[in-house]
Amino acid sequence: MDLSIIIVNYKSAALILDCIQSIIQQTTAISYEIIVVDNDSQDNSEQVILQQYPQVRWLQMGYNAGFSRGNNAGLRIAHGDMLLLLNPDTIVLDHALDGCVSRFRASDYAACAVQLLNPDGSPQITGNYFMKGGLNHLLPLPYWGGFLRWLGYALQTKVPNVRVAETEQMVDWINGAYLMVKKSTVEKAGLMDEDFFLYAEETEWCSRIKKVGQLVVYGDLHVIHLQGESANAAFETNDKGYYDLYSRKGFQLMLSNHLRVRKQYGVLWFFILLFNYTFAVPVAFICSFIGNAARLRNPFKLWPKTGQLAGNVGRLWAIAPTIIRNKPHFYKVL
Repeated sequence: MDLSIIIVNYKSAALILDCIQSIIQQTTAISYEIIVVDNDSQDNSEQVILQQYPQVRWLQMGYNAGFSRGNNAGLRIAHGDMLLLLNPDTIVLDHALDGCVSRFRASDYAACAVQLLNPDGSPQITGNYFMKGGLNHLLPLPYWGGFLRWLGYALQTKVPNVRVAETEQMVDWINGAYLMVKKSTVEKAGLMDEDFFLYAEETEWCSRIKKVGQLVVYGDLHVIHLQGESANAAFETNDKGYYDLYSRKGFQLMLSNHLRVRKQYGVLWFFILLFNYTFAVPVAFICSFIGNAARLRNPFKLWPKTGQLAGNVGRLWAIAPTIIRNKPHFYKVL
């Protein structure tokens, strides 16, 4: 079999139905299987999906296992020579899987992706470059992150992502919404790290895959990604981006990013990141006060939100000893 497509489901049956329909309509030149791994959705997902697509292989985890563990379960039973991690909130366009498999099979690349698009057809960041120590994780911080972004542009540092990929764009890591690897790559790099629940797991995995071979984005092949829909179901939020550091979802994002830095770059860089997050809290309190006062607004308007950031940073400090020890631990917020 050419390709195994692994989709992790958590209360995303409607999205998966559309995704599978696009796969079937747009994939005619290769043999493939679709494996849906259910993270204990406790709804009618299995009935709805298998009734319409009985050929789907259904795997029930029995608990909300997250992205890494769910995908690993699918990878373990996959029959394909190539393995695709595909988000439920994706729509395949213009025979993208046919073209991707054909080119990937003939290459020496270890992993690949296609250009992700927003629903309106605009490009979505698909491929990325590593920044030493994961310093790009500082950019979402209020005020302090903005200053660091300005400083980075002033110093002409390398932009950490590729917004629009060329026909073949070499990258360091790939968005987990569409990540294709060869079975031989997994045999060498290993499976995804099951300490992660959600976020940053594909980044850490790609750091190991990159030791096996190059990663490429095929910029002329396209898949629509309804960014964040499946994750939002888990966290019961409507936030679309990765700049939320204030909610429960924000803490999961913050926790996973720090965990990834610890695993990929070590304890020193973990503390550099953590101290920057800690420093950003008083900066946010002070700057928001001054900024609103200068505009003759309530100077305390943003303090409740900044307090939520402070709470998440405090929780991160509480779990820091566990992260530092780097022993097996499931970092799950839900």
